[in-house]
Amino acid sequence: MNFDIIILGSGPGGYVAAIRASQLGLNVAVVEKENLGGICLNWGCIPTKALLKSAQVFNYVNHAAEYGIQVSEPKADFGQMISRSRDVADGMSKGVSFLMKKNKITVIEGYGKLARGKKVVVTDKDGKKAEYSADHIIIATGGRAKELPNLKIDGKKIIGYREALTLPVQPKKMVVVGAGAIGVEFAYFYKSIGTDVTVVEFLEQGLLPREDADISKELAKIFKKSGMNILANSSVENVDISGDTCKVTIKSRKDNSTQVIECDVVLSAAGVSPNTEDIGLEALGIETDRGLIKTDSYYCTNIPGIYAIGDVIPTQALAHVASAEGITCVEKIAGHHPEPIDYNNIPSCTYCWPEVSSVGMTEDQAKEAGYDLKVGKFPFSASGKASASGAKGICKNHI
Repeated sequence: MNFDIIILGSGPGGYVAAIRASQLGLNVAVVEKENLGGICLNWGCIPTKALLKSAQVFNYVNHAAEYGIQVSEPKADFGQMISRSRDVADGMSKGVSFLMKKNKITVIEGYGKLARGKKVVVTDKDGKKAEYSADHIIIATGGRAKELPNLKIDGKKIIGYREALTLPVQPKKMVVVGAGAIGVEFAYFYKSIGTDVTVVEFLEQGLLPREDADISKELAKIFKKSGMNILANSSVENVDISGDTCKVTIKSRKDNSTQVIECDVVLSAAGVSPNTEDIGLEALGIETDRGLIKTDSYYCTNIPGIYAIGDVIPTQALAHVASAEGITCVEKIAGHHPEPIDYNNIPSCTYCWPEVSSVGMTEDQAKEAGYDLKVGKFPFSASGKASASGAKGICKNHI
């Protein structure tokens, strides 16, 4: 069967690209091995935000008296929080399925692999293979939790973000390895509902090392006041899982001292690895760099008719970035003249409390680029909205 475009992957890059292509009159197919919506809708952004909302509500109820509301002592129902999160994710995935049907997009279930001659071979769950062809093929296979050499994910004691979203029992103690957005959001959630959390970050800046240093410092102060243990400029040397608990050996990169922290579970949140293995890149000669696919500003690879978007290319691993890339890619394919994306103008946000958002360069990056800077700072204590909503107090005391 021949299509104008076949897209490998139905995450925020893939399904948005498919819908835009269909709107432009192209015959489109999407190949998906698991659930429509990809990692973001099923195991990433959406279910995580559902859990974070539960944590926020729990925090507000705990401090209801400060708002003039008297309630009995609340209790976090971990199982119900997890169940609600899964329900939200399932609903979003069904929504994508509806959009596929509405836009007359063919959904092919199975594992897709590139073949010569602009073809895709799809293996279904029963092992049956089928071959499809297209004038254009877009790789949007996304990413997965990065696995460190000395921190092998077993899904039980050493877990990734998937397991963190579906743990059967709330852990009493947790070590989070990595303080990027994923690590910080899970650390905030679990600490909010009563888990004793330690965060270990390899880089010296600590929490959210890609943000401004001032932001990292302030967020660390707030988290530490809540009782969270934060170990920056440190590395996990070993995790002993031979007993009932995990014994995590952590080394300070400042003075080479070590300590052992015992916990119920270790969450590996050290980043994202692209899903570019075993999808036929080598057979076609598609160029990569450290597992990421090389493209031009319109997402063409070095092989004509093959494109790549989202977490498989060296741009920001954010859902809205993948969506924008997908739209730009298919509009170019359809003969339109979209402007290339300006990656210095991409907003990002970490949904802990307080939330952290940014756009463009950090202060240090701007200095390194040679700009003369004026830095403006505004305290929460001077914000009427922050005071009225209680955010000023929450930042100081509520986690």
